[in-house]
Amino acid sequence: MGVSVTGAGRRRRSLWSRFWEGVRPVDPFRSVKAALGALVIVTVAITTLLTIVAVHSAIELRVIALLAVIASLVVTQFVAHGLAAPLDEMTDAARWMARGDYSRRVRVDRRDELGELAGTFNRMAADLEAADRHRKELVANVSHELRTPIAALRAVLENVVDGVSEADPTTMDIALRQTERLGRLVEHLLDLSRLDNGVVPLHSRRFEVWPYLAGVLKEANMTKGQGHSRTDVHLHLDVTPSDMVAYADTERLHQVVANLIDNAVKHSPPHGRVTVRARPGRAPLSLELEVLDEGPGIPEADRERVFERFGRSASAEGGDGGTGLGLAIARWAVDLHGGRIGVAESPRGCRIRVTLPGDTSKLELT
Repeated sequence: MGVSVTGAGRRRRSLWSRFWEGVRPVDPFRSVKAALGALVIVTVAITTLLTIVAVHSAIELRVIALLAVIASLVVTQFVAHGLAAPLDEMTDAARWMARGDYSRRVRVDRRDELGELAGTFNRMAADLEAADRHRKELVANVSHELRTPIAALRAVLENVVDGVSEADPTTMDIALRQTERLGRLVEHLLDLSRLDNGVVPLHSRRFEVWPYLAGVLKEANMTKGQGHSRTDVHLHLDVTPSDMVAYADTERLHQVVANLIDNAVKHSPPHGRVTVRARPGRAPLSLELEVLDEGPGIPEADRERVFERFGRSASAEGGDGGTGLGLAIARWAVDLHGGRIGVAESPRGCRIRVTLPGDTSKLELT
C-alpha cells in the first residue's frame, strides 16, 4: 500500500510539474513575453475603465484621456524598470570584465528568460575567471620551469668559460641533462598547444599489443639515463593474452605509455620495479592498460590534481624537478580517443589505469 501511495504521489507531482511547465508561456513571472502581454492588457484595462467612468459621469473626456495616459506610463515605467535592471547590471559587469576584472557577478532573482540569461552570464564569468587564473598560473609555472634548467646550464657553461671546471665528460653530461630537461619541457608545451587547438587528428589502426608495448619499454630502457638519473629501476611487461590486438592511434598511445612509465620510474624506490600491464576491454579491440610502481603512491586528495597542467602531488613536491606536464598530456591523449584515465586503488605504490574504447564503429554497427 505504501508503495502504491508513493507511486501515486510521484505521478501527481509529475503531472503538476508538466502542467506548471505548460503554463510558463503565460506566466508573467517566468516569461518576458507574458510580462509584456500583461502590460498591454493592464494598460488597455485601465483605459477602458476610465472611459466607462467618463461615459457615466460628468468628467470630461480630455481629463479621462490624460489620466489614462499617466496611468499607462506609470505601469509601463514600472515594468520596464524591472526588465531593464538585470540588463543594466550585466552591462556594468561586462564593462568590468573588459577591463580584466572577472570577479563581478549579477543577481539571479528572476524566474524568466532574464533570470536564465543572468545565470548563464555568471557561469560564463566564472569560466573566464578560471581561464584567466589558469593563464596566469601557466605563465608563472612555465617561467619557473624554464628558469631552473637555464640557470643550471648557464652555471655549468660559465664555470667552463671561467676555467673553474674543465669541459670533461662529467661536466658536459650535467649540461646535457639540463638541455634535455629544457627540451622535454618545450616539447610538452608544444604538445599541449596542439591538443588545445584541436590540431592533433587521430590515426587509429589495429596493432598487436605485445610487440608494440615491448618496443615502448625498450625505448624507455634506452633513454632512462638521459631522461633522468634513475637507471636502477626494472621495467616489466605483462600482456594477456600474448596475441592481443587493440585499436588506437599508436603515436598518441606512445605518448601516454611513455609519460606514465617516466612518471613511475621517477617515483620508484631504489631498485624498484615498474610494471606495464595490458588486458582486453569489454568492447571489440578495446584496451585496458595499467602502469604500476612501488613508490609512495598518490594521496587520494591529489588524484585529480596530478592530471592538471603542472599538477604535482604532495609527495612529489621538491622531487627531481619534473615538468609536471606528462600526466596532463597523457590524460588529453586518452581523451582524444574517448577513453578514461585515472589513479586506481593499489595496496602498494601507484597504479594508473587507462581504458581505450577500441573500434567504436563496430559498436555502432551492432
